Amino acid sequence: MPTAARLVAALSLGALGWLASDLIRPLMPEGTAFGWFNFVNLGLGILCGWIVIGSRAGRGFADALANGLTGVLALVIWGFFVQSLNLMLKQSMENRYDGPFEAIIGIFRNAVDYAQYLIDPPLITVLLVGGMLTGLLAEFAARRWT
Repeated sequence: MPTAARLVAALSLGALGWLASDLIRPLMPEGTAFGWFNFVNLGLGILCGWIVIGSRAGRGFADALANGLTGVLALVIWGFFVQSLNLMLKQSMENRYDGPFEAIIGIFRNAVDYAQYLIDPPLITVLLVGGMLTGLLAEFAARRWT
């Protein structure tokens, strides 16, 4: 059921996904082809905001902070998975895997490789503060327009 809280959470977490994507670009190796990177993370942010944060809004401001952090964690996990899956598909087209099981393991190896680049205090701070703000904005929307 569409609500104002879901809309606010989706737009806020989508914007955070875009901002985080821009912060990630300089952290990656030189020559990385990003393609639709920002748009994919924007879409993931919208989905995680709508489903994770928006559906839990209206339970109080302390829970709103936790909901925001949960939404950011979901965004990061799904971002790792989708970007790693994309890289695995590219690598599989280059015949780097001997079979499907090795390719599935490659997704998780790629995610671990990406995680090593993203251990950056400013990025982590933006994600944590942005997640909490998203949770609070969704809570405010749930209380205001219910």
